[in-house]
Amino acid sequence: MIRKLNSADHHVVFSFLRQEPSLNLFIIGDIEAFGYEQEFQELWGDFDENGELRAVLLRFYDSYIPYAPGEFDIEGFAKIMRHAAQPVRLSGKTELVAKFEPLLSLGKKRVTYFCECNEIIFPEVESRYEIKQATIDDVDRILELRSRIAEFLVLPSSRDMLVKSLETNTGRVYYIEEDGRMVSSVATTAENTLSAMVVGVCTDPNDRHKGYASEIMKRVIQDYIRAGKTLCLFYDNPSAGRIYKRLGFYDIGMWTMYV
Repeated sequence: MIRKLNSADHHVVFSFLRQEPSLNLFIIGDIEAFGYEQEFQELWGDFDENGELRAVLLRFYDSYIPYAPGEFDIEGFAKIMRHAAQPVRLSGKTELVAKFEPLLSLGKKRVTYFCECNEIIFPEVESRYEIKQATIDDVDRILELRSRIAEFLVLPSSRDMLVKSLETNTGRVYYIEEDGRMVSSVATTAENTLSAMVVGVCTDPNDRHKGYASEIMKRVIQDYIRAGKTLCLFYDNPSAGRIYKRLGFYDIGMWTMYV
């Protein structure tokens, strides 16, 4: 049986999601930040015949993330998502979301490695660059930097989502600037009591190969690990993967996004 989840389900839902806390950091983070009663966020649970929770589906704006460690009502979740704009923006553990491919009109498929870091393995020395943490006043500068980079897609909703992330402390942005111009930044999102996701690692094409992003990453790792939180990230570029692994990340699975 599938039904909407609410605050009365919170203890059961969190116990369920903590089975794989890193893979569920988006769902955990969004519940902690926004709860169950928001216009832009909904959660459904699939319960077996004994009333045990066996799957969860999150809608955050126009994106969906399912989680299920075993069998669940795939068609039931697909029916919910068919009411959304087509194609569906779906993401999740690769072997799980692949089950929806015959049932939904999905966007372009992107498969990435999913990795995490839970210790500092590099020497902790002062950075050769001044690394700043962004505030709301820096949002437009951050988006302007990302718009200069071909790999980044700045959507109409990007500003609102970044502002909400900073306002609710569910994300941070660290950056380096030269002559008053932002040249490199690293962001986090879905920050919760257990973990956070690294996103938005970028450097202006004219300022690459100076070690900016690596220096910012070290600061991010130090801040989060000292706070007792695990850091997670996606990568699909082997060269980038090698850099992240030198900083202490290791693979824990695969993640697919239909965008």
